[in-house]
Amino acid sequence: MKPKLVCIGNGMAGIRTLEELLKIAPEKYDITVFGSEPYGNYNRILLSPVLAGEKTIQDIMLNDDDWYAAHNIALFKGHTVVSVNRKARQIFSAEGAVVSYDRLLIATGSSPFILPVNGCELSGVISFRDIKDVHTMLDTAHAGKKHAVVIGGGLLGLEAANGLLKQGMEVTVVHLMDILMDRQLDPVAAKLLQGSLEQRGLKFLLKAQTQEILGTTKVTGVRFKDGLEVPADLVVMAVGIRPNFTLAQQAGLHCERGIVVNDTMQTYDPRVYAVGECVQHRKQTYGLVAPLFEQAKVCANHLAELGYSRYQGSVVSTKLKVTGIDVFSAGDFNGTDKTEEIIFQDPSQGIYKKLVLEENRIKGAILYGDTMDSSWYFQLMRDETDVTAMREKILFGQAHNLGDAGHGSENRVASMSDDAEVCGCNGVCKGTVVKAIVEKKLFTIEEVRAHTKASSSCGSCTALVEQILVATLGNDYSQTPKTKPLCGCTHHTHDEIIDAIKRHHLISAKAVREFLEWKTPDGCSSCRPAINYYLIANHPAEVVDDYQSRFINERVHANIQKDGTYSVVPRIWGGVTTPDELRAIANVADKYQIPTVKITGGQRIDLLGVKKQDLPAVWGELNQAGLISGHAYAKGLRTVKTCVGSEWCRFGTQDSTGMGIKLEKMTWGSWTPHKFKMAVSGCPRNCAEASIKDFGVVAVDSGWELHVGGNGGIKVRVTDILCKVETEADVLEYAGAFMQVYREEAHYLERTAHWIERVGLPHVKKRILDDVAGRKAAYARFLESQKYAQIDPWAERASQGVAAHEFNVLKNIPVKVESLPSATVQEVA
Repeated sequence: MKPKLVCIGNGMAGIRTLEELLKIAPEKYDITVFGSEPYGNYNRILLSPVLAGEKTIQDIMLNDDDWYAAHNIALFKGHTVVSVNRKARQIFSAEGAVVSYDRLLIATGSSPFILPVNGCELSGVISFRDIKDVHTMLDTAHAGKKHAVVIGGGLLGLEAANGLLKQGMEVTVVHLMDILMDRQLDPVAAKLLQGSLEQRGLKFLLKAQTQEILGTTKVTGVRFKDGLEVPADLVVMAVGIRPNFTLAQQAGLHCERGIVVNDTMQTYDPRVYAVGECVQHRKQTYGLVAPLFEQAKVCANHLAELGYSRYQGSVVSTKLKVTGIDVFSAGDFNGTDKTEEIIFQDPSQGIYKKLVLEENRIKGAILYGDTMDSSWYFQLMRDETDVTAMREKILFGQAHNLGDAGHGSENRVASMSDDAEVCGCNGVCKGTVVKAIVEKKLFTIEEVRAHTKASSSCGSCTALVEQILVATLGNDYSQTPKTKPLCGCTHHTHDEIIDAIKRHHLISAKAVREFLEWKTPDGCSSCRPAINYYLIANHPAEVVDDYQSRFINERVHANIQKDGTYSVVPRIWGGVTTPDELRAIANVADKYQIPTVKITGGQRIDLLGVKKQDLPAVWGELNQAGLISGHAYAKGLRTVKTCVGSEWCRFGTQDSTGMGIKLEKMTWGSWTPHKFKMAVSGCPRNCAEASIKDFGVVAVDSGWELHVGGNGGIKVRVTDILCKVETEADVLEYAGAFMQVYREEAHYLERTAHWIERVGLPHVKKRILDDVAGRKAAYARFLESQKYAQIDPWAERASQGVAAHEFNVLKNIPVKVESLPSATVQEVA
């Protein structure tokens, strides 16, 4: 018999916990859910759009009755649990239900705070918390009532006021403080917000203290301490919420400001867990959905008795859900005596941006009027990225700092049409993304990727997709967790896996999976190549490359084309070749009837249309002419592009061609987290385009400028200047050290541009420039690893028969089809 799990609370936190549990242990429990409302689980975030008439109740339903039935969950709708007997492990509802449990999940949420003034119990005085409140507001507005008073000028109060205004009521917002949203905005942004809302027709009474709600049986007005009275047919109190822990307290669980839980979401009773707005974790309570979903994932992990996940708190952000008004805030935006502020303000355009920095790391942010970069700033804040290198331009957004196509100021999400393309790689338009979010009940960028493929390729549209999530869901869309696991096979992050491989000297993929308790015995297409890479990068002398864990191009050492043939790109050292090499390439192209021979952008020659079974023979003949693999398919060094430099060019200051050849001779064959490209320009005219390479070298009169982190693909990023060195030996040392630090620290499939954006240029400079001994050690490790990497894979397969089965014709299969002549089909591996 299965153990019994009872969830008290049918809201977003509790049901999200069950959803996470069903993903990892669907048959673990017999599940019962109690909810005090007569509905399934709905998206409380979207009550504001329902009030404004932009959505319906059905639109915001997350889990209907069919979902509970499909997962064999017993749902008690409209049942309020009134007591818990922990000794007998039973719960009792006011409606007479008695249910036993083996594990109990408390997700009772929060209760709206109602000001204890005379008249607060009158008909027409409500909170703004659930569907019933929304129905009351809509019924009042549709009945022709004119005057509404919203007490509370915070986030929820303003959204309620905006909705009532859209329903035709005259709305007055009353706020105790002298600025609106005082917990989310500073005075400058609050003033801008008030002006915008007043233009829409809202009225405001600031620094106003409510004394009494007027009326006999129904509300008729509100009186304030200064004697002012305003008429009211409806009073909405939105003055805050309190964790609802009364039930837990009565059951004897330890409570302070909420139900106290540990990092596993377990209460002081090991059989009882709690999640959501009702809990207190590390002295903090949370009222936004994003941290609640993080709690849900951790709680599910422990209910499933996997026991490896921890909740360590959340950084939260706020966004106002009022159509046409863009407001965002996060972190400590007021600052302290240890912080400094960077501010951009354009009153005529209604734009205000403020970043609070401490030791060049973002501690808080306020954006008004232009929130396109809110996700980027929030990510920088959560990751504690050093922004020293981008301080001068950081307020102009990600587009001006990183060349991100998702951040054009002219492409405001609100004004984009549904057929506007969002993801160019996969041809996904805005309407497709919005439809998936609404219909599939999506909350995270990962879920959008899974359902639409938007932002799943190059990633340059990620910020735009996140903005669509924010615009569609509002304030509480679930941010991408900072500690994201490598894949669904494990809860461990890239960094945790790398650390385990180093610290515990793991030298095989099997050892990694066993030590880190992988959920699947053999891994998946995401984790297998990643683990294989991390092993090679950290233990090159001991690890045997598992080529079966590589993608097809790396497995057969050639790039597969759309017709099933392959391309062959021999290495051309620094872009310099000889007549003999050219003749060998021409002879191979003729002999094997290779249809296309093309000069690449990396100064090499590409033979396109090679049959798979011909690859070893083609490689063998190229080897005889001294040509080896160009690794054009590899997550590794691709090419070193050069200009002719001082040998031929009248502007050249150094021998860029010679330097490029030396770099390529040193680095070829190296495996890296993603493809790695280099270039050497002979003068600042930069003909080799060194400023958009992973490692670029530009010759100057006194030596060489070294550049890092460039990218010339879909998401163009200009390099950061690392330093200037004097000798060619210095160039080699700094290049090798940079590659090794990147190899050891970056995540698999993370380009240098993204890695530097994540860790910050100051971190790279600290490792390469400030730590001289560390740089030399990294360089030495790189050279040591090259002893095992610089083996030509073409020669192994052409002359040594390595992995011959990959290229053999397996067999001829006679095929007979009735009324057709017999035929022969060749199967090729």
